[in-house]
Amino acid sequence: MTTGQQPPDWVPPGEPPPAGPPPGALPPPPGYPRSRTPAAVPQQPYPQQPYPQQPYPQQPYPPVPYPSARVARPVLPSPPEYHQLHRGGRRGWWWAVLGAVLVPVLGVGVVPAIFLAPIAVYRAASSSGGSLDAETLMKASPALLAALNVGLGLSILLAMGATWALHGLKPGWVSSVVRRLRWRWLVACLGLSVLALGAMLAVTYLLPQQDAGDASTLNAFTAETRNYLLVILLLTPFQAAGEEYAFRGYLTQALGGLFTPLGTGVSRAAAVVLPALLFALAHGLGQSVPVFFDRLAFGLVAGWLVIRTGGLEAGIAMHVLNNFLAYGLALAFGNMDDALNATGGSWWMIPTTLTQSLVYLGLVTWLARRWGLQRRADPAVLAA
Repeated sequence: MTTGQQPPDWVPPGEPPPAGPPPGALPPPPGYPRSRTPAAVPQQPYPQQPYPQQPYPQQPYPPVPYPSARVARPVLPSPPEYHQLHRGGRRGWWWAVLGAVLVPVLGVGVVPAIFLAPIAVYRAASSSGGSLDAETLMKASPALLAALNVGLGLSILLAMGATWALHGLKPGWVSSVVRRLRWRWLVACLGLSVLALGAMLAVTYLLPQQDAGDASTLNAFTAETRNYLLVILLLTPFQAAGEEYAFRGYLTQALGGLFTPLGTGVSRAAAVVLPALLFALAHGLGQSVPVFFDRLAFGLVAGWLVIRTGGLEAGIAMHVLNNFLAYGLALAFGNMDDALNATGGSWWMIPTTLTQSLVYLGLVTWLARRWGLQRRADPAVLAA
């Protein structure tokens, strides 16, 4: 094609294309339609029949449960020790402060006073005139010891109730890191406490005796002695366990959880030292230094063993045996008034106290390690 020539099928702009086949096109074969435009097909109207309405199934939607308060609990990064269990419960430091005030005040002061009040009223009413002092009203007797033991023993329920009501945890967590009291371990600790007591008696035998007085004279066995023995055997374990649940149980967890943000060492120290100090002070402000040291040492050892073993069993065992020994010696050689209100003691108590405490601490630590005793809680079980 030379320059300036147009193709044969070229159409100038604005003009319609020519009808028919383009120049040079071959004619269609015989029988082939000349037009490719299909014939118009008349459109059929669609039937105006409404579709029958299908009923929806009348099935109620399943109820959606409301999220419980447990969803807001903090996720513990690692298995907590006994004194850190409250960190898995309801948030808020004020719950720990409130419980740390209520449980000791009610358990050691208010509830025992309620049980002792009827005895004091009866003695005052039955007296033949005259005023009675507090010492006379609270003179030791089997009934008074029973009332005191029951009142102190109810601290178990107070500690469990505070754990549930204030911290949103199941009451069993105050017993141990497995949410219950481990009875086999408790029996084993009773045996170890007997061995520690034997070591203490051996040291006592080697030390000089101070102000023995009539301690070698055996008291007569009377009906009152029999009643005392029944009360001691049946209710003293309950009383000892109540004090452990209040001081080494709830207070250890409340104060330990309160001080956990300050570090592991601070938390452990607060959980052991503060309950031990309050425990010693709760036995009276007029006690002598040796007696105060004896009770403080017991509280420190029992508090450390609670964390080391993950439960209250070791402290309960030692506490029960100590009370059995104190009451037994008072019935055999002394009087129960001195046993219930022990305020004075010799400085020779300190070596014997240290012997018993350290021997028991070593034995329990050794056996707990040998048994592979669980001392931390499972976070999944704690949050359940």
